[in-house]
Amino acid sequence: MAEKTFSSRRTSTRRPTEKKMTERQRAARTRQLQEARSMTKEERRAKAGHHGDISQRQVRTSGPRITQLIIDELGKALSTVLKMDGPADVLMSRFFRLNHKLGSRDRSLIAEAIFYTLRHLSTISWQMKPIQPVRAPRLTAMVALARQYGREAIDDRLIGNDAGPLDNILRSKPENANEHVRSELPYWLYDRLKKQFADYEALFESMKEGAPLDLRVNLLKAKREEVLAEMAEHGVEAFATPMSPDGIRLTTKPGLTSWPLYKDGKIDVQDEGSQMIARLVQPRRGEMVCDFCAGAGGKTLALGALMRSTGRLYAFDVNEKRLSGMAPRMRRAGLSNVHPIAIKSERDVRVKRLQGKFDRVLVDAPCSGTGTLRRNPDLKWRMNEEELARINAIQLSVMDSACRLVKAGGRLVYATCSLLREENQGVIEQFLAAHPDFELLDGLEILQKQGVEMPECVMREAPYFVMAPHQSGTDGFFGAVLQKKASE
Repeated sequence: MAEKTFSSRRTSTRRPTEKKMTERQRAARTRQLQEARSMTKEERRAKAGHHGDISQRQVRTSGPRITQLIIDELGKALSTVLKMDGPADVLMSRFFRLNHKLGSRDRSLIAEAIFYTLRHLSTISWQMKPIQPVRAPRLTAMVALARQYGREAIDDRLIGNDAGPLDNILRSKPENANEHVRSELPYWLYDRLKKQFADYEALFESMKEGAPLDLRVNLLKAKREEVLAEMAEHGVEAFATPMSPDGIRLTTKPGLTSWPLYKDGKIDVQDEGSQMIARLVQPRRGEMVCDFCAGAGGKTLALGALMRSTGRLYAFDVNEKRLSGMAPRMRRAGLSNVHPIAIKSERDVRVKRLQGKFDRVLVDAPCSGTGTLRRNPDLKWRMNEEELARINAIQLSVMDSACRLVKAGGRLVYATCSLLREENQGVIEQFLAAHPDFELLDGLEILQKQGVEMPECVMREAPYFVMAPHQSGTDGFFGAVLQKKASE
């Protein structure tokens, strides 16, 4: 493995205006920057006082340099993203794809600012009242940048006529807002989580943060100790996840798709909580296993590795496009036992033909995604109570169909990446009431038998498997293990 594949990409320091500068102007600019860096705070203050047209807050002391390009392009991006017409990551990808003039540094700063805005949209909206952020995207961009890096990070000459409104907005301190606004959640979600979690304040704070990058080591091709050693050799800071026996957590987010470890299929991106769901299924070699809502295939690949690429692993999903994206991941992982099948609905005829055939069935159900708000902060603003009710009905319908696939003595695992009880324990309670031929098993006992050590916060939720960002440091996940009773 070449060392350069692990080093972070070098970002360009060339500014948009430098292309128009002469060699003499560039040299003069370089001298000015060197002098500014070597000045003490007292010298900066003295210079600011001597030149009355330069305010003290224009003197940069730390953090990134905010340019006109960043402010303008961030404003354009927010004008689209804040409409909430689709997933933020999709809208961002489209925006960057159409903006070739943006360098890697600019893209990184803009992406971070967009996610910051979405995570803190409640308090930003509160500060900006009566102005609506979506109606003033450029001003919103400056508010977000000022909150991220300090008001002094933005040169007054770039702000123009918005200097007065911006400073008035920033005088309103988010800590003075009410509890609901400070939670950075829509009221319906704030109210539900506050009632459900005794330590809701810690939960709300954790959901404002970014999530770490977790990897799963492919057991078919490598061992975790080997991968960690190879990363350490190349200066990559990483450590073993506390629960998942196959997980690795990185302290940074490098472009790992260029790493030989990734290209060779030794690692894949998967949150530790998601890895644990595959462990709840506990598939054995040679069995018939079904991932009923496979999506892009993250859990499918984890199941295939646990099966050592033996038996038959069916991957069902109603989204054919997502399923097709699984093929290159399967090849890279070295899996030959996976059979992706696009179905029209949970009651597709191809599902009916396989009734009673499976040893294990995983239902990674469609859900609100409230456990992933650290990664997908736009979800909380796009989801509402009506959509939640619609999804809740789908969850019960999917379980009703998937359970028919399980043979007597077989296992059915229900999982979501939601924090809401009505999508989790509530669904299982309703399912068991309608299907007395299934019984609830202790999911934590199943994990312990696989050598998994769990923190007290997870143990308290037995027989269910429950993880929350503020307690386990992972995305929010729920898992329940059901077993079909043997025929009498």
